[in-house]
Amino acid sequence: MANRFRLRPITQLLLATIAMTAIVWLLRGIGLLSFLPGIIIWLLILTCFAIALFSSLQSTR
Repeated sequence: MANRFRLRPITQLLLATIAMTAIVWLLRGIGLLSFLPGIIIWLLILTCFAIALFSSLQSTR
């Protein structure tokens, strides 16, 4: 059986956050989530950066 490539939990969290940010951004762009303030998208983007920074710091240990 082939060896399955497993992602670390922090990487899975980062990918899920990036996907959620992209979905919210697209839905807000086409007008379905136009009631959301822009700060929500900025918070999601900053969360992605924070998780990526934390992940890179964890990998250097």
